[in-house]
Amino acid sequence: MKITKSQLKRIIKEELSSVLGEKEGLWANIHAKRKRGESPAKPGDADYPKTLDIEEELTETETLDKSKMPCNQPKRTPNHPTKSHVVKACEGGEEKIIRFGEQGADTAGKPKKGESKRMKKKRKSFKARHGRNIKKGKMSAAYWADKVKW
Repeated sequence: MKITKSQLKRIIKEELSSVLGEKEGLWANIHAKRKRGESPAKPGDADYPKTLDIEEELTETETLDKSKMPCNQPKRTPNHPTKSHVVKACEGGEEKIIRFGEQGADTAGKPKKGESKRMKKKRKSFKARHGRNIKKGKMSAAYWADKVKW
């Protein structure tokens, strides 16, 4: 009896999963259900997976409560896809949520003693490029990026 390479892989995979006690994933269940001729589960059905119930998921914007955030205190947002910090900017009775800073960017940070010429140039370039927006004050993202990241 000859066994092809793909058949051998499938047999090994099945044996490993049975020995290790791994459960099959969502797609394996979907394919098995289709094979049996059953219709897909609808939202609200008992066998509908909770991972696909998008309405119940909370996003980061929903978890940010503007009333609970302290004024003018930037906070890191490591889970945000694009911005590295968030702050509730307060000035003149006005409040505004500002996201700023590129996630994972190599910024100069605070000036350090014995800093390289490259970092000094980088800092100077940022301040020159964003100077007009930095002057706008606490209600601009450039102000907070300058204060926190540069």
